[in-house]
Amino acid sequence: MKKSAARLGIGGPVGSGKTALLEGLIPKLIAKNIETAVVTNDLLTTEDADRLKKKGILASNRIVGVETGSCPHTAIREDPTMNLLAVQDLELLYPQLDLIFIESGGDNLASTFSYDLVDAYIFAIDVGAGDDIPRKRGPGFVQADLVVINKIDLAPYVGANLDLIRQEAAIHRQGKPLVYTNCRTGEGLDEVVEFILKTVLFFDS
Repeated sequence: MKKSAARLGIGGPVGSGKTALLEGLIPKLIAKNIETAVVTNDLLTTEDADRLKKKGILASNRIVGVETGSCPHTAIREDPTMNLLAVQDLELLYPQLDLIFIESGGDNLASTFSYDLVDAYIFAIDVGAGDDIPRKRGPGFVQADLVVINKIDLAPYVGANLDLIRQEAAIHRQGKPLVYTNCRTGEGLDEVVEFILKTVLFFDS
């Protein structure tokens, strides 16, 4: 009997680069023969799903947009029914799936995923939001299985101290994994892939 696909959440504030992260990760996973699909969340549109479909990195049927119609955290934490139904539909259509990403519609630093919905989740922030983000100790940042600090190339242009971010992120994550990325160049993405393979899929990289 085919086991269910692993489910990995991608959360974080609006503009932190969640969709760009998926655009960078999926081709790398495909190259490793990981069968992948995506569920995206938006309030009243399927914009993120449409963006991924236009990129052509996956067959369009492997990308499902969920219009949550409510606060983003509700659909990934308090009542994940809509996402669970989307996952079920993908597994019926593609029983060979290894991994299903579930991308949050974008929320604040308090956003977390229910483990009834996902096996693990990544929380993305970007340096453009300021170098005080780690000190705010938002539940999403503190509790996530992996934190991705994205857009590190922007630090000099927005007055963010990347060395301070690295120092304080390590303190407030208390040893939990952190990866620093630039999705435009691909910097750091191999580390995220390694986390997915070893921690979520239990594969050897």
